[in-house]
Amino acid sequence: MNTATAVAHRARRPLNQKVDNMRDVYVIGVGMTPFGKHWSRTVRSLATTAAEEAIRDAGLTPNEIPYVYFSNAVGGLVSGQETIRGQVALRHTGLLGATIINVENACASGSSAAHLAWMTVASGQAETAMVVGAEKLTHSDKAVSFRAYASGVDLDEIGGEDHTVDRLAVAVGTGNRSRFMDIYAESARAYMEKTGATQADLAAVVVKSRQFASRNARAQLQEVLTIEQVQGSREIVWPLTLPMCSPIGDGAASVILGSKEVALAAGGPLVRVRASVLTSGTDNAPLSVERAVDRVYDESGIGPADLDVVELHDAAAPAELEHYESLRLAPEGDAAALIRSGQTALGGTTYVNPSGGLLAKGHPVGASGCAQLVELTEQLKGRSGDRQHPDARLALAHNAGGSIGADTAALSLTVLERI
Repeated sequence: MNTATAVAHRARRPLNQKVDNMRDVYVIGVGMTPFGKHWSRTVRSLATTAAEEAIRDAGLTPNEIPYVYFSNAVGGLVSGQETIRGQVALRHTGLLGATIINVENACASGSSAAHLAWMTVASGQAETAMVVGAEKLTHSDKAVSFRAYASGVDLDEIGGEDHTVDRLAVAVGTGNRSRFMDIYAESARAYMEKTGATQADLAAVVVKSRQFASRNARAQLQEVLTIEQVQGSREIVWPLTLPMCSPIGDGAASVILGSKEVALAAGGPLVRVRASVLTSGTDNAPLSVERAVDRVYDESGIGPADLDVVELHDAAAPAELEHYESLRLAPEGDAAALIRSGQTALGGTTYVNPSGGLLAKGHPVGASGCAQLVELTEQLKGRSGDRQHPDARLALAHNAGGSIGADTAALSLTVLERI
């Protein structure tokens, strides 16, 4: 085929159009550590626990898993381990010898790794593929953790023309909080002014998250709080108080994907990946979430009203309200009414963040996207105990990472379905 013919051939199908001959992919095993401040554990210890649990859950042996995608976002900044993080973390799991690919994509690292694993199986490249996300953010010097968080922005944009400036230090700012809390607070103030939402509505998000987390033994923050307690807590930056911000913590989560044949052999309820979308932010409208939502609902053939369970990226309480609207769970301007209604809480129609979300379950960055998929899989398999949705059939994971200008740098949406 000459060059002109090849170009013409490629032009027949838009480059971002879904390929139709992909096969169905299923979640066949999941594993997860408790999230929290694991001072005495390493990334390797956490990753090993989650990986071995997922392998047992899938009924496989390590040598039956040819592809492993390891998700870690800031290990280099926190521990100094770079370039071969997955090979180091998984060294004692029996997985060495497989194709191990290291994935880093800010807070969306875990879901990005899962998307790659999904493509590996969907394309027929392998019968199984594994995702392991692990992160250790606790450090004796909290400034190290804040520098790690701050790296998820465009440092050239912050640093300007003076290349002698420590741009990461500028991004950290005062050093007493994650830079992203300032971003969330600014967005929250604009949202409150536009819609009439109040600080009490933000506190209600935390109350709901803690109610779910109190029923999740793997959640970092399990203490139930009232709206008054949330509002009365230490202010981080108005309108955010401490419980409205996701905590610093450590943890690991793992997901094994496979073909239908492998899923049937594993037994139990089947959980199918109905759609997986991964995109990046741009400097122009529409925003990444708008583009991704259009695609995921179109490719899955469902709408927001069909969802029974949602795990969304609530790194701060106001983000949950804004994502209610961006995911079309609520009309524009009506997110506060939705949280007040109780429909997204325990006993409601659509459980949102039944794990406790990033606010209460915790947010060890590289593990967060994987942990969302673990929670949704267990909901769809009916294994979530006293936080179980009574009829969970369709679920959506929303995982966002970093920022590019006014947009999210990386955004993933995944729809799972109980067959």
